[in-house]
Amino acid sequence: MILNLDFNSDVPIYTQIREQIIKSIASGDLKINESLPSVRNMAEEIGVNLHTVNKSYNLLKEEGYINIDRRKGAIVNSLPLPKDDINENKIKSMLDLLVAQSYLLGLSREEFLDYASKLFNDYEVKDYE
Repeated sequence: MILNLDFNSDVPIYTQIREQIIKSIASGDLKINESLPSVRNMAEEIGVNLHTVNKSYNLLKEEGYINIDRRKGAIVNSLPLPKDDINENKIKSMLDLLVAQSYLLGLSREEFLDYASKLFNDYEVKDYE
């Protein structure tokens, strides 16, 4: 698995790992029931501490993107995740901040919606299996 980490970024490495795995699942690069590299292998591959990868995997598990089995390791969950109040509220909260930041950066509503639509199209109609 290829991850592009920015070690000079203000974004913590475990967050970068988490976000890139989520994007890989959404894009179909990682399929349902596909195994992720072991914590040890991933840490060695990208040159970070085991605890950093472990933190990313645990967050992904808590959020429902992966399952962690002692024998099989980390495996991509069935998709899409269920639409429930918790997930809806999380999305609304993330969007609220993103819209506020976009507004402060001078993006118009039309520009924001155009960017969002183009990005959404990149993930739409993926065969997860």
